Amino acid sequence: MKIAILSFAHVHAATYLQLLRARPDMELITTDPDGNPDDPSRGKNLAHALDVPYVDTYDEALAHAPQAVIVTSETSRHRALVEQAAAAGAHILCEKPLATTAADAQAMIDACESAGVSLMTAYPVRFHPAFASLRHAVTNGAIGKLITVHGINNSSNPALQQPWFADPELAGGGAIMDHTVHIADLMDVLLDGEQPTQVYAQANQLLANEADSPQVETSGLVTLTYANGVVTTIDCSWSHPPTHPTWGGLTLTCIGQQGTAHFDAFPPLLRGYQTSQAQTRWEPGTTDLDAAMLEEFLTTARTGQRAHPDGSSGLRTLKIVLAAYQSLRTNQPATPQ
Repeated sequence: MKIAILSFAHVHAATYLQLLRARPDMELITTDPDGNPDDPSRGKNLAHALDVPYVDTYDEALAHAPQAVIVTSETSRHRALVEQAAAAGAHILCEKPLATTAADAQAMIDACESAGVSLMTAYPVRFHPAFASLRHAVTNGAIGKLITVHGINNSSNPALQQPWFADPELAGGGAIMDHTVHIADLMDVLLDGEQPTQVYAQANQLLANEADSPQVETSGLVTLTYANGVVTTIDCSWSHPPTHPTWGGLTLTCIGQQGTAHFDAFPPLLRGYQTSQAQTRWEPGTTDLDAAMLEEFLTTARTGQRAHPDGSSGLRTLKIVLAAYQSLRTNQPATPQ
């Protein structure tokens, strides 16, 4: 299968490239015309380091007629690249969040439907087998009626690797835009697509270094209230220091009338201490979620089946994020529109 990677802006781009490069059934083509040519994590430099084919423009990449495309650009550039890939007849996996505005996300969905191609949103945690068990525990009543859910999705500040994550024009926001969507998507699955009736958010920039001059929030807490009475809180902060032994983590605790269920997407397999380096070692032990997501996407591209999570899933979670920003502006609860 021919597959094109459009842009190396997102921190996950290199991971996808490494996973696909290792497969004998993949023919890769890559491009990153918007990257700084002197940045080792962008453009020809990264392609050379990973030993993958590279062309200079998006048009050249799509001229190779890829069957599948992965969009890993800055968020505000998703729409243009998805529309271009859809016009070329490629099935598309797009990084989260799907867009910076609901109008752009809807346009992406419409373009893919008109072209007859699939649009998948990159939510890898959905594919964790333990999350499937959590969903079963919730839906079959094992913990009784669901009352509240506490979600945490923290990481180091991604702007330390890719500065555009702290650019409100390119990213659409900061920690709330970056991390609310993963937990919101898991809630989308647990509640069968039900949207919250109210979203309330608080945020600040206290976790940023003064030298960073942040333009976006670096920590946030978002509360979602659903019509069935379920209340969900989401800690979406960039709270891990650069020296933290893991990049990030995600946990979800569901509390019901008859019990609780706790999901940890990235539990440690091995933990210890190295005296020579005076640091804690933390080796994660979990399913390779990116690999599982890519396998689902490639199956979709081969068969033409509808992708899950699809573009509509990405739009629903984006609307929650946009409501959170409206709440920040007004200091009042907001309703996803």
